[in-house]
Amino acid sequence: MAVTLKTPDTAATDGPRLLPAHSIRRRARLEQAIYGATALGITIAPQHDTWWPAHLGAGALAFGSFYWLYGKWNDHPGGFLTACQRAIAPLTGAAAYLTNLLHTGTPWWEYATGPAWALAMAATTPIAHSLNLHALLPTPTDTPALETVTPQPAPPATYAEYRARQWETARATGSTRLTSVTQYQQGAPDFWGIVVAEAGDPVPDLNANTLAAAFDLPPGTVTLQLIDGSGPGRKLLTARPTLDRAQQAAQHPIERLWTEKLSAPGGGAPGMTLADYRIDDNRIALRVTAPDNQMIRLDQKQIARDIQQKDLSLVMVETDGLGDGLISLYKQHPLLNVREATREDLTMQADGTIALGQQPDGRIGRVPLYDPQMGAITDLYVGAPGAGKSVTLLTVITGERISGIVSIVADAQDGMSLPEVDGRVYHFGKGIAATAATLAAANDLGKYREKISAANGWGSFEIDSPWPLVNVTLDELNRILSADAVVPRPFRQWVTGLVGDTQSTGRKLGEGIRFAAQSIHLADLGDKDRIRANAKNGTVWLGRTNSSTTQHMARDGVLPPGVELAPIPRYFGTGAGNAIDAAFHGKEAKHGPITAGMANIINGGSLYVNRTWFARKENKTYPGLIALMESAPIPRLTPDEDLIFQTAYAKWLAFAETLLTEGDTKEGIDQAGADAQAAAKEQLAALGIHDDEDDDEQPSAGSIKDRILDLLADGPMALKDVRAKLPDVAPGSVNNAMTQLNEAGHVQPAGGRGTYQLTQ
Repeated sequence: MAVTLKTPDTAATDGPRLLPAHSIRRRARLEQAIYGATALGITIAPQHDTWWPAHLGAGALAFGSFYWLYGKWNDHPGGFLTACQRAIAPLTGAAAYLTNLLHTGTPWWEYATGPAWALAMAATTPIAHSLNLHALLPTPTDTPALETVTPQPAPPATYAEYRARQWETARATGSTRLTSVTQYQQGAPDFWGIVVAEAGDPVPDLNANTLAAAFDLPPGTVTLQLIDGSGPGRKLLTARPTLDRAQQAAQHPIERLWTEKLSAPGGGAPGMTLADYRIDDNRIALRVTAPDNQMIRLDQKQIARDIQQKDLSLVMVETDGLGDGLISLYKQHPLLNVREATREDLTMQADGTIALGQQPDGRIGRVPLYDPQMGAITDLYVGAPGAGKSVTLLTVITGERISGIVSIVADAQDGMSLPEVDGRVYHFGKGIAATAATLAAANDLGKYREKISAANGWGSFEIDSPWPLVNVTLDELNRILSADAVVPRPFRQWVTGLVGDTQSTGRKLGEGIRFAAQSIHLADLGDKDRIRANAKNGTVWLGRTNSSTTQHMARDGVLPPGVELAPIPRYFGTGAGNAIDAAFHGKEAKHGPITAGMANIINGGSLYVNRTWFARKENKTYPGLIALMESAPIPRLTPDEDLIFQTAYAKWLAFAETLLTEGDTKEGIDQAGADAQAAAKEQLAALGIHDDEDDDEQPSAGSIKDRILDLLADGPMALKDVRAKLPDVAPGSVNNAMTQLNEAGHVQPAGGRGTYQLTQ
């Protein structure tokens, strides 16, 4: 490859012919006089049929002009254009003459053709203009004199000089010079060179348009960049107007799609890098990385738009929340058919996980039942009716029984959501009151474990040392905690306090909690910040929801920033284009099978799509899952724990039932406390335990007030401190009792917000 090559053949143009002004005028007048004489012949001669010499002369002039012009065809383009200019007069004159000759009769326009042609030629004088005549400028003394002509620079002799001259004459390049010009390939306009600035000055930063304009090349084909090991006074200039196009043509279609669409500004992965790709029978996988100074950014909807995919469910995005991501593009949905679960799938592994289902790429979707490092976990399962939430919960609970985990389950929908677990788990509470009582009893169980752990100096939990792992599942909790739940306000406050208390201490006590609802806000579950933190160690199962608001509330603060997810559609194969096309044509949109069990799973800050194992339904139940549950014995609490839980559940069930029906009145709240005490004694008696002393673990609403008054006798106290002094009383009950004492005038605010003192 030569360093410099022959400059492309440029237009060879004659310089201007300098003549005195009067000589130029004389030439023009002579040409105009000839046009006038010729016009007379064009007007008269064609009217005489016998003037054959004139007719033959006009024909010979036309033929000779064409022949002479044809001879100039292979000359330089500039010479051919000059020849055309000189041939205008004879060709048009001969054309006018022959037109008059061949036309029969003598209409008026035959007499006008000659003068009109003469006027046009006299006005333009094409032959004189083709000679490129320029007048000599007069001297300052206005005396005619020969003027010294400034010598023109010699045309560039090599390709390097040609490109260097272009750079030098461009105004934006300043005093810099283009050196070491080297062509990539002879005959192609692609080259590179070194731009050098004056000593002590940097080479200016020029935009793509300015660089391309210097060489009259397409924008974006010329670049200027620093040279490794060199300062800013020297930069590498690269011009590749044809090589880049050739490389693009040789690119794989996937790489070209990525460059032109996905990673381009406004694309679904702007600025991201395609690290690798793989093409399978039904899937194209794109491995994506972010630049070092950026976080991964993948927009699922925009990616689908970029590739013109109308079914968003066939475009799946997975990231680590930092710099790595995976885009999967499918021809057909890979989760249309999944198999049934096996005992091996639902047996907890050493890392605390079970196989809940299948991911689109064929991998198993695993969720934790327990975290060996962090302890018991908090889960959140959200899905609209028909989303597969109940089957998913039933699959998880089956895994708990197979794995020896005690399942404490409650269903606020009177047990209709999870009828298969009735009699097949340690405890199953059915209904709103039973759900609240189950949570309260689990809370008492946690307090017992906390007391024993503190006495023994235990700071963490180990399975079966000495207690089994317990997971509490509360389904349809939105029937209690949501804003539109039809329950008394004191009842909701009581349950909310129990939720916050249970999840705050359960991790170190081997007591996990799993919330499930059709729609729920994290704020409804007590301390939403705590739930966000706990959910990052557990699982957020986000199935199909009825609104984007519900989806946002469930993932708010759990999903890493910049990671977006698309909602799960109701049916497979329901791309937006299908519905829009059907609406346009006035037809029904076709859809595939329902997507029950499909969900976006957020676990440890990462996101993936999963479909729960298939469950065959017969007689309104799932016999396959029932058989798996019954393949292992029901895990149970230790005898001491069983006594505590059963007694607490009986007590709190009576309390919840009364509070649920009469909790809007002071008398009803008092009665709920009394019923709780009576139920606890009955339960102890049924177990053969007789206790004639008053049950101080949960006094009536009236005795709660007495204990609050005793605490305030020592001086003003914040409400949160009062709750801390009464650990055996639900926080909601303490709040209600304090409100009633304030309304009755027994206590009053003491300055700071939430601080009370006895009324003087």
